[in-house]
Amino acid sequence: MNDFPAFTFSTVAHIVSELGAANKLGAHIAQRFPTVKRALLVTDPGFLKTGLVDGPAASLRTAGIDVSVYSNVVADPPEQIVLEAVDAARRHRSDIVIGLGGGSSMDVAKLIAVLAGGEQHIGAIYGIGNVKGVRLPLVQIPTTAGTGSEVTNIAIVTTGATTKTGVVAPQLYADMALLDAELTLGLPPLVTAATGIDAMVHAIEAYTSRHKKNPLSDVLARKALALLSANLIPACENGRDLAARQAMLLGAMLAGQAFSNAPVAAVHALAYPIGGTFHVPHGLSNSLVLPHVLRFNLQAAADLYAELAEIVVPGAGGSVEARGEALVGAMQQIAAATGIERTLQQVGIKETDLDQLADDAMLQTRLLGNNPRTVTRDDARAIYAAAF
Repeated sequence: MNDFPAFTFSTVAHIVSELGAANKLGAHIAQRFPTVKRALLVTDPGFLKTGLVDGPAASLRTAGIDVSVYSNVVADPPEQIVLEAVDAARRHRSDIVIGLGGGSSMDVAKLIAVLAGGEQHIGAIYGIGNVKGVRLPLVQIPTTAGTGSEVTNIAIVTTGATTKTGVVAPQLYADMALLDAELTLGLPPLVTAATGIDAMVHAIEAYTSRHKKNPLSDVLARKALALLSANLIPACENGRDLAARQAMLLGAMLAGQAFSNAPVAAVHALAYPIGGTFHVPHGLSNSLVLPHVLRFNLQAAADLYAELAEIVVPGAGGSVEARGEALVGAMQQIAAATGIERTLQQVGIKETDLDQLADDAMLQTRLLGNNPRTVTRDDARAIYAAAF
């Protein structure tokens, strides 16, 4: 009999995965939250321009719900944007918050739900478990298949020129997540690729996390990786392939459920400084360091990587190490096939920047502690050099 260590697992209670579901948003909300009257839709200017906010907003109005749209969210949202959005919710007297966008819009929606409905100041909720009291009802609708933010309990805020601070608390789990690939049809191939690889990183790192890895997160991570690896290239090659797009959304969500419970590690730790200092999108930052971190981890995680290789490269044979190496090679091939940048040089990073990146990566102690192999500053510098 397997002797499983004790674990806890939390996730969003109500999940809808259906093409066209966003245009039935009003009906879904009326059923789950019959007393709600005033909704704040949170999105970004780019997504607002697509016109895809109109359908969900109209369905809310049809259900008798007054709608206000807050659309000033930017990537890696600064504190000021969050506070502005909280003010918008209070002025509108919103009694439900709906995140409609990528990870940044959904992160801001989480923070609005917590701050607009409570008494806490934003500075008081940074860190782990510092959110007090109740929040407004929260619904999340992703428009990229990447972050999994619709089912995670974390929100990232940019608090300085390059520093990012996290809020981690059970209150950040939404009440409902809605997956509708029709909202992702406008995503360019390179964004589809970077966000998809981000989701694959979530699955791989959850499966190999030193802390909190558990049977439920393992099942989710494996299924996520299967869906993502089979559908990423089709979704990039034909952006209107709705079946591939819906599979990507589902895979990203399952990976989000996995890493929300079995946390990510060195890939993210080394990606954050690339994003923070050089404003490289989060998914691409992860993709740039991924193969080099995997190769570094091989000696500590070869058996687990070999298990994942069975999913991504089913034909891989040989020793455990050989199959682990096959996973690394497959991830490099996937990135190459999508055409996204593969080296730090390609995103404007110079060799003279590598020391600073290594210093910054070592500050990510929470993430580095989850890595299957201990990372020293020299290790981090060597991984960046390999990615250069």
